[in-house]
Amino acid sequence: MTEYLNVGKIVNTQGLKGEVRVISTTDFPEERYQKGAQLTLFQDGKAPVELTIKSHRKHKNFDLLSFEGHPSINDVEKYRDGILRVSKEEISALEENEFYYHEIIGLEVLDEAGEKLGKVKEILSPGANDVWVVQREKKKDLLLPYIASVVKEVDVANGVVHVEIPEGLIDDEN
Repeated sequence: MTEYLNVGKIVNTQGLKGEVRVISTTDFPEERYQKGAQLTLFQDGKAPVELTIKSHRKHKNFDLLSFEGHPSINDVEKYRDGILRVSKEEISALEENEFYYHEIIGLEVLDEAGEKLGKVKEILSPGANDVWVVQREKKKDLLLPYIASVVKEVDVANGVVHVEIPEGLIDDEN
């Protein structure tokens, strides 16, 4: 069976010409939403629908998409609240030291001594570099900047990340 990754959620229609508003969850909107790209729409209780991107533009915090063969609002209204996904076969290989979010979330984080710090529970993209949120037992979440001096090795195959914690990053007194 094909595995899928979430790309975004259709939250509304936009105008009358078959555009939909999408809240994206992909790191690669330029690739996922390029003309001709294939996405699969999933909705509760309905069969998945294969859609081909006709156009893409940004508007405020949304990605506006239109699909081949869907020229009017009446063609896309039924897709509201649907989740757009891409099949895992369609995702391209990344450069060395680049990862998809789904590969990182859930990994065990080990410090330089091999001690378990916790698991990556989410990834934030506040600016210059991503920040990995590490959920720790009975302690506050740890915010790890994804930079070479901190994240030493990502071993997706074995489910672990080796990190070097700079002095002052962990403040467990609070």
